[in-house]
Amino acid sequence: MIEIHENLDMLFETSWEVCNKIGGIYTVLSTKSKTLQRLYGDKLVFVGPDVWTKENPSPFFKESRTLLKDWKNTAQFPDGVSVRVGRWDVPGKPLAILVKFDGMYAVKDEFYGEMWNRFGVDSLHAYGDYDEACAFSHAAGLVIESLYGYFKLAGKNVIAHFDEWTTGMGLLYVKWRLPEVATVFTTHATSIGRSICGNGKPLYDYMAGYNGDQMARELNMESKHSLEKAAAHQSDCFTTVSEITARECEQLLERKPDVVTPNGFEPNFVPAKNKFASVRKAARETLLTVARSLTGRVISDDAFLVATSGRCEYRNKGLDVFLDAMAKLSTKEHRRDIVAFVMVPAWCEAPQQALSDALAEGISANLSSPYMTHTVHNPGDDAILCRMRGLDPEGTVTVIYTPCYLNGSDGIFNKPYYDLLIGMDATVFPSYYEPWGYTPLESVAFGVPTITTSLSGFGQWVCRTFTNDFENCGVVVVDRTDSNYEMVAESIATSLEFLCGCGAEEEKKIAEKARATASCAKWEQFAAFYETAFDIALSNAATRK
Repeated sequence: MIEIHENLDMLFETSWEVCNKIGGIYTVLSTKSKTLQRLYGDKLVFVGPDVWTKENPSPFFKESRTLLKDWKNTAQFPDGVSVRVGRWDVPGKPLAILVKFDGMYAVKDEFYGEMWNRFGVDSLHAYGDYDEACAFSHAAGLVIESLYGYFKLAGKNVIAHFDEWTTGMGLLYVKWRLPEVATVFTTHATSIGRSICGNGKPLYDYMAGYNGDQMARELNMESKHSLEKAAAHQSDCFTTVSEITARECEQLLERKPDVVTPNGFEPNFVPAKNKFASVRKAARETLLTVARSLTGRVISDDAFLVATSGRCEYRNKGLDVFLDAMAKLSTKEHRRDIVAFVMVPAWCEAPQQALSDALAEGISANLSSPYMTHTVHNPGDDAILCRMRGLDPEGTVTVIYTPCYLNGSDGIFNKPYYDLLIGMDATVFPSYYEPWGYTPLESVAFGVPTITTSLSGFGQWVCRTFTNDFENCGVVVVDRTDSNYEMVAESIATSLEFLCGCGAEEEKKIAEKARATASCAKWEQFAAFYETAFDIALSNAATRK
């Protein structure tokens, strides 16, 4: 086991996704916590937003009346700011503090002025979720400051780690008020880089010509970019999750990350060997039952099931190229039926009631849209739906759109995502913008071969670590650039055609190679990168003591 800083007295980590499952950062922190908890125990404290109510409690937070009871009784915060202390209900059960931050809005203008004067953060053009993120991270800074005093940490080794631009104000507050504390800032994806891609601009061919400040003005991202850039420059150690994002940071934020800290994972969500086959069988039965009832098609039991999933970013996540690859695949004859699932939460309205009723009765539903399990509020604007309407209904690939969160109570599958992923024969994540990419890593952990691209951090790690083909690592990394879209779609179709034609023994071998790849990406392997980051942060902070 790696020993990281036995002399570290306290490690705070702040994120909007602590006990708050929104996206990939939740996976990063919740899986990393087991390794960190094993190393530090309750010297590790996660700080997250208290955005929950009695009617809608966090399913990931277990409050405690005794943990830090004396601190809670004596801590003084502004009106409208309060804390709850408990455990994050993930492996490791780390200490977590949720902070309610409504009271910080009353002082935001004064605080923004302070941050402008001290760090040049331009909050003048703020809109959307900027104020909410800053109110939370400001309050998180108050919590860290309070605990710093309560535990008498002055002169000791303390690290405050902040994730994403949404916590930037917290880092700057700590830098201002607690200059002895070592700060680490991790950007998982730059706000301006994501915006460039989301607006259809070519990021990679023109990377060297982009100026982050200028693009922020053009794309109306000035405040978020200004805050993220200030946090990156003021931190004692600046990190990101992949080499591809490190180049992006150096160009757009004008600071090269000190360390690349790739995202690991914990395989605790994968069923034990003695249960694996039965869970996979149950998943396939559910997927096939829904597909048959929804489409009215005769689909064989040995159908080849393929899926894509992730954040609903049509271009960035490669949903466009996935659908075009399915269109290419659908023009060919195959040994097995092929069913492709697009499991991407969108502006979901409700489960298709006729489908739900048909599933209850064990019959086929008679639907006007026999290709989506749930309806959406914006059927005329949903990019996935619009592209699917152009697919050949008589093609050899059945494509099904599931625009909801698969949390086990969606009204159709009623199984969480992992309990469906295990039933797939392949997955495809052809991202255009993907700083890391947890979805393909999760896939191979289940022994499901996956296709991703060279523009993802995970894809680049695979190419550096293994031979790039299914037989060697269970992964195919398709080379993707700003100008080879059709080639990528064709390559995906060809790779899926290969997998669909594999025999049982070859499938078994590929699945084993996929699981072996996943085992090389556990947090216990990647924790060493944090050792380096913490070394740098503590060393730089020591110059201010």
